[in-house]
Amino acid sequence: MTVTRTLRRPRILIVGCGDVGLRCVERLRGRARVFALTSQPSRRATLRDAGTLPLVGDLDVRGSLARLAGLAPVVLHLAPPQKAGDDDRRTQALIAALTARRRAPSRPSTGYGAIGRLRSTTTPGSLPPPAIHGGAATGPSRHALSTRPDARAASRRKASAIVPERAFAPACRLPARLRIVYASTTGVYGDCGGARIDETRVVQPATPRARRRVAAERRLRRATARGALAATIARIPGIYAADRLPLARLAKGTPALAQADDVYTSHIHADDLAAILVRLATHGRPSRVIHASDDSELKMGAYFDRVADAFGIARAPRVSRADAERQIDPMLLSFMRESRRLSNRRLKRELRVRLRYPTVDDFLRTLPPRA
Repeated sequence: MTVTRTLRRPRILIVGCGDVGLRCVERLRGRARVFALTSQPSRRATLRDAGTLPLVGDLDVRGSLARLAGLAPVVLHLAPPQKAGDDDRRTQALIAALTARRRAPSRPSTGYGAIGRLRSTTTPGSLPPPAIHGGAATGPSRHALSTRPDARAASRRKASAIVPERAFAPACRLPARLRIVYASTTGVYGDCGGARIDETRVVQPATPRARRRVAAERRLRRATARGALAATIARIPGIYAADRLPLARLAKGTPALAQADDVYTSHIHADDLAAILVRLATHGRPSRVIHASDDSELKMGAYFDRVADAFGIARAPRVSRADAERQIDPMLLSFMRESRRLSNRRLKRELRVRLRYPTVDDFLRTLPPRA
């Protein structure tokens, strides 16, 4: 009975099952059969121990993705784009793999097991199982067989034959609404000058990585428009958790921007993000964008100060923007050129998500007191 219940659980595929993906797995435990795609064979044991069925496949190698078609009706696409270019070739490859139709073999098999390889159980003189296409039987009618002796003889010959796989083609097709939840980034907006924005804001990506995210979103929306799938997009700000705090940066003494030059940044706890993604898997609307953000409205330097004070370590020194251009790594500096505050009204009204940590301060208050 336990095996039967497990097999009947809905299937979910997680593509890019890192820290947030594993948190999603934890929330889905006992509720779904979770498949996890990884490009690293060495991670199979870790993913299996977490409760997933690991699959080895590389989004950069299309031939390795053939097994994904029809595997699960819900996909959490958490994998980042490749590191170069303005397009997201990985999302392109994933869409192609998920929406492909499985091809029938050149010769039918004689074994039992997979759909389309079952031996007919009809008895001589009975009708062979008709092929169904679009809900209508394409086999000969009972009336036709009763009035044509040659047709009855043909049916007897077919009775002991192997049913071709094409007779079960509908079972191999994808669900009418393959659902994908895509983890994008709020970096697609570029610099908004500290304005408070909602999901209707026009995207203006300023970096190559943000342009790749916009390309991925557009590919998914086009696939949704043509009916190949139903994609919902979560735009995600800075993710934090107990093991994802800027402690190393603070210990290193990396400066933050002075108050006059500082930028607004948004946040979401990794556990809350996992809850949002799982909620979108069942309640997300096609082509809908959701800000997966908490209620915080902090400038970046203030966020660093909050973390430093919570751990009793020195705050980051403040420097002007001109000095930051000379002292800070260009990758890190790129995040200091964009300022925006996110509205999460849609998250609360449409998805009815109640955040475990509505603000960064709410999380920091849960930390054990310093010795």
